[in-house]
Amino acid sequence: MDYSLVIDETETTVPGGTGLLLLHPSIGETDRIDTDFLRTDTDNFLVVSTRTTAREVEQKLEHYEVDESTAEILDTISVDRGYSRRGSDHLHYVSAPDDLDGVVNNVDAFLARHDGKRRVSVDSLTEMAYYADVDSVYDATDRLLDVLADHDAVGLFHLSKEVHDEATLDRFRELFDGVIDLDDDGDATVTLS
Repeated sequence: MDYSLVIDETETTVPGGTGLLLLHPSIGETDRIDTDFLRTDTDNFLVVSTRTTAREVEQKLEHYEVDESTAEILDTISVDRGYSRRGSDHLHYVSAPDDLDGVVNNVDAFLARHDGKRRVSVDSLTEMAYYADVDSVYDATDRLLDVLADHDAVGLFHLSKEVHDEATLDRFRELFDGVIDLDDDGDATVTLS
């Protein structure tokens, strides 16, 4: 199954199982890239939010006019901030921000629950590494990419260029089928392998 990919001036298709790395400046227009990715050619999508709460994700989707009826959110941060957590059909939580097994299992469960074209956004690997560590996040990312491939889904994974050294960025780049490089001016360059 092929998925449409529309990022700024780039319009193409990618096969199911594709993982894309979004490299971005710390203060970048990632929401625009993320919501364009989620709204295009999809039946259901999951936002794995390690940086903002589920409520903030819902506000982002509403602001960018993304159809929330097909959305699910995995909130990993509310528990750390002491916010109440009430799960529902579309809201899920893990036990702690560094519960990487919980993240992988929730993504797998989401993909198993839905048929058709499914997209996953992980926002962000940088934040996951803040709570866990880079090696653990690298391993979890590798597992998540396997889960996407198993379910013929596609994913977009955020990683900040300004937080990690070049060796770490290169290490993560090698895991992915494509890289979206967002510059300080908000321009995106898409490179697919």
